[in-house]
Amino acid sequence: MDDYKFLFKVVLIGEAGVGKTCLVRRFCQGVFPIGQAATIGVDFLIKNLEINGDKIKLQIWDTAGQERFRTITQSYYRSANAIIIVYDVSNQPSFDRLPEWLRELKQHINEKVVVILVGNKCDLTEGREIPYHIGESFAQRHNMKFIETSAKESANVEQIFQELSTTLLKQANQIFETNRKDTKTLKNDIQSNKIYNCC
Repeated sequence: MDDYKFLFKVVLIGEAGVGKTCLVRRFCQGVFPIGQAATIGVDFLIKNLEINGDKIKLQIWDTAGQERFRTITQSYYRSANAIIIVYDVSNQPSFDRLPEWLRELKQHINEKVVVILVGNKCDLTEGREIPYHIGESFAQRHNMKFIETSAKESANVEQIFQELSTTLLKQANQIFETNRKDTKTLKNDIQSNKIYNCC
């Protein structure tokens, strides 16, 4: 499916080991990679979707969480349409570092970029360290959408990208329609000037 109306760039960020790669591969390839090695630098996969009759292409960038790769990954924020911040519900430090990730984001993205907070590994009920309501509350305070997922069990993974794509498509269509109207108005103004100048 090479024909598409819009191409959207989605970037996943978060600490190493929270399951970013597993989320991407679960969504794009339908697999859960057991023993997945840590991402070095960045990697990306493509996923084609159809939302409300519109064909779109998602370019999903999976970034390394380690500090030593931070300079590399920051360069991918600038042209992003959406950011997915991932933490591990069974790993308190991955949640505690969220404010740092947000501060970093604000330096590189504009206010139109869609940001979603994802609490991954919700299948680990016995090892959970961050309750659902804590993640939800954090997201609300920072005006982000929030969802918990399990890449292993494929819980809510599709939902993240479907909701994200719907939001991005709505934004893009609004901009497209506004530009179309502006172009039409400009053409009418030019035509009116031609008529006026002729008389």
